[in-house]
Amino acid sequence: MARYAQSILDIVCTAGKHMTAEQIFLLLKEEHPAVVIATVYNNLNALTEKGLIRKISVEGFPDRYDCSVRHDHLVCKHCGKLMDIDLPDMTKKLVKETGMPVESYDLKLYYTCDECKAAQEVATT
Repeated sequence: MARYAQSILDIVCTAGKHMTAEQIFLLLKEEHPAVVIATVYNNLNALTEKGLIRKISVEGFPDRYDCSVRHDHLVCKHCGKLMDIDLPDMTKKLVKETGMPVESYDLKLYYTCDECKAAQEVATT
């Protein structure tokens, strides 16, 4: 594993939240002051390609990173807040339904979080 890869993997998998590359960079810099942001992006890409972490892309928001343990996400369509949800794995059902060899899927369910809902209610009163 590359010089900083293990530290980045540890940060992503122990953070308890979905972090951006910039957030990961700031934490890594505390431990390794000489690190540069390009190194973080390169390692995140390598870890994603190896299947050790997942990149979560939501249009209009920075990519975030998560451990590769299978789960799905709720995404607030207004602020981009991400929440993990545990739903049954649908891979076998998708293979049966499509007749195609589905390797994986990325399910994101969009909703309006409580904070955005409250802000909308205040704005309309």
